[in-house]
Amino acid sequence: MLTIAEADAQLTAPGAPFEMDTVDVRGRPTRVWATAQPTLRHVLERSRRFGDRTFIVYEDERSSFDDHYLRVAAFATHLHDDLGVRKGDRVAIAMRNFPEWSVAFWATTTIGAIVVPLNAWWTGEELEFGLADSGSSVAVVDEDRLDRIRPHRHQLPDLRWLVVVRAQSDLTEGPLDDGEERWEDVVPADPTGAVLPDVDLHPDDDATIFYTSGTTGNPKGALGTHRNICNNPISLLYQRARTQLRHPDAEQRRPSADPDAPKPQTGALLTVPLFHVTGTHSTLMSAVSFGNKLVMMWKWDPERALELIERERLTSFGGVPAMVIQIMESPSFRSRDLSSLTSVGYGGAPAPPDLVRRIEAEFPPVSPGNGYGMTETSSISTYNGGADYLAKPDSVGPPVAVCDVKVVDDSGDELPAGAVGELMVSGPNVVKGYWNRPDATAETFVDGWVRTGDIARIDDDGFVYIVDRAKDMVIRGGENIYCVEVESVLSSHPDVLEAAVVGIPHPVLGEEVAAVVHVRRGSAVTADDLRHHVREHLAAFKVPVVVDLRHDELPHSPQGKIQKRQLRDELTG
Repeated sequence: MLTIAEADAQLTAPGAPFEMDTVDVRGRPTRVWATAQPTLRHVLERSRRFGDRTFIVYEDERSSFDDHYLRVAAFATHLHDDLGVRKGDRVAIAMRNFPEWSVAFWATTTIGAIVVPLNAWWTGEELEFGLADSGSSVAVVDEDRLDRIRPHRHQLPDLRWLVVVRAQSDLTEGPLDDGEERWEDVVPADPTGAVLPDVDLHPDDDATIFYTSGTTGNPKGALGTHRNICNNPISLLYQRARTQLRHPDAEQRRPSADPDAPKPQTGALLTVPLFHVTGTHSTLMSAVSFGNKLVMMWKWDPERALELIERERLTSFGGVPAMVIQIMESPSFRSRDLSSLTSVGYGGAPAPPDLVRRIEAEFPPVSPGNGYGMTETSSISTYNGGADYLAKPDSVGPPVAVCDVKVVDDSGDELPAGAVGELMVSGPNVVKGYWNRPDATAETFVDGWVRTGDIARIDDDGFVYIVDRAKDMVIRGGENIYCVEVESVLSSHPDVLEAAVVGIPHPVLGEEVAAVVHVRRGSAVTADDLRHHVREHLAAFKVPVVVDLRHDELPHSPQGKIQKRQLRDELTG
């Protein structure tokens, strides 16, 4: 079997499918994919070659790639010519995963403006912060977000226009307020002949401000460039190619429901919000770049997801590990025809090590995958898939070839293989910094590297293992307890669907370990059973003193991360 370095060398050699170039990015030599498109405008223009092929499916609505392009051109013209949006101006998007989300995103970026995807779960006060902090002059919103923003308009002098999508309720059936307009009034039902305004763009021009979820204080806006985003689809292709090169026999042995049957259009189920980089940079970007069908949902529901995978003959789905687990736990899972699936990938949250084996057992034709990335790395940085993932199920894989990773100590010195420290990442996907936050930028982005805040180790083969968040660690009597280690053991119990470990105050030890556990319905497992299970695998001081059993799903953020602060407050309140 080829090593990671040998596979990288073969795939990226001059003239090879994944050839790399070295370019200057902010004064530093940086490896980039030679075949990556220079800007998002180039990506959109190339999507026209897919013509009448189905692009977006939402409920009973379908649109082709050509339909999408023309709507983007029409809205881009409105932004540029009618609303006066210019290069560097900010346009916010605050809505559910509607088809108009994609149109607004591409229209904004193709005229050189900066798109600001805002968390659709935010309150009016939080939306006010994002709009004010970014200085957005235009916001594209649905009715729910309009209702939340309207009371805060007087606090937003920079916000000149609200474009309202799907205005159909009593809230908007009458005349709109000043500075508000309906989507259908500015994007014609038949935009035939629409063309993009002529704007000159560069790969390192600003393109996006994605707000981090924020563990303390207000969220920070990660300022991404066209280059950051345009390299991501190639990285996603690369990880699959490297796995196949390293394990050709294993990949060829994957069974097929009917190898002679016509292959369906590659299609993905969009399970995560587009205001998260996984949704936009990975799923949406791949669809536009490679002609994939993208199926949207009103909201996440495993039963609806199974129905859509079967109906649309989708080839991939994923999201966060909890979604994959819910799919396999669904009562209708075994009655659905899922034979079109070839890939199940996830990231954004720690995955139970046994999940890959469950996927292998339940979806024999499927190649499972688990990736690592963050808002600051424009989604993917490392990936573990196929036979590599089965061999190392607790790893998030090696970095893609254009990225470098290292683990450092508290002084910033690089540590040897196997040592535990903070993970740092560099590559063309690392964003410029934080919008209007020079101090936070200087602290997090160091000499071309981003400090991830994740505690990790890298083995001799170059595979990365996330041990824990730097600030998500229980310190019990001077002993460091990495939460993910305890969570992994709890999740390996057959009655446990998901587990979250937090620290709770102790008058002598400082903190002790507590766990909130989502167990299967009908399970008779007890807290003592789970403590005994942990004690069989880990040192006694790591065994939770509190185990809170729940039959309902644990609270998650829109990015799929468990809301540990909420759980900690519930346990200590």
